[in-house]
Amino acid sequence: MADEVEFHPPSISDFFPDALFFEGTPFEFTRINMIQVIATVLLVLFLVLGTRNLKVIPGRFQQVVEFGFGFVRSQATQVIGEKEGKKFVPLLTVIFFGVLFFNLMGIIPGLNIQGTSVIGTPLLFAVVAYVGFIYAGIRKHGFGRFMKNSLVPGGVPGYLVPIISVIELISTFVFRPVSLTLRLLLNMMVGHLMLVLFFSATQFFLLSFNALTILSPFTLALGFAFTLFEIFVAFLQAYVFMVLTAVYIQLAVADEH
Repeated sequence: MADEVEFHPPSISDFFPDALFFEGTPFEFTRINMIQVIATVLLVLFLVLGTRNLKVIPGRFQQVVEFGFGFVRSQATQVIGEKEGKKFVPLLTVIFFGVLFFNLMGIIPGLNIQGTSVIGTPLLFAVVAYVGFIYAGIRKHGFGRFMKNSLVPGGVPGYLVPIISVIELISTFVFRPVSLTLRLLLNMMVGHLMLVLFFSATQFFLLSFNALTILSPFTLALGFAFTLFEIFVAFLQAYVFMVLTAVYIQLAVADEH
């Protein structure tokens, strides 16, 4: 029996599942796309049900939703400022809850992979943040002054302006969206691989029916512990993505960098 049991470790192929529909077309639909749709539906239900029939004395579910909205609003006003921050609360709310729900798919039995574990989703959120902070800067200062503030920090000597401008151009308009994308993507990929490793090892040890079986409770405990850690990481990455977006918007609307 032990010879028949094989250990199936996680691999990069987990992030490239076979197509469910429309294979070989631009509309190819995979298991991860299905999970992204489920996350979107759950998010919409969460927001609709949580804001429908609001009561003066809220129930528990309404309290959770209001706490989430209040948390995003407080972060927006603290980072960007009271006046400007209120304008971007809707954008930051979408980013925070969107990233959070896509991240949490990785700990749901039967789904077991985050909607943000393939590059398209983190990139989409990064593009939304990127467009948001550029829009904020142009809306506040106009295109010319926004570009000047972004590319030429105050107090830079004239002879250094060409060099600093190139550095700031790459840092502001290339590294920001790239870093947002990769930070979220890599954290979610690693989380998925670790969870699959622990639970696959548990199954392997448990079904080996030999000396290795004694290890199964330990790997199972590690799997549950890492699941709790992944919930924390899901919230943390959503928070970090939202706060960095707010910071970029604040830099865009500031008079000088």
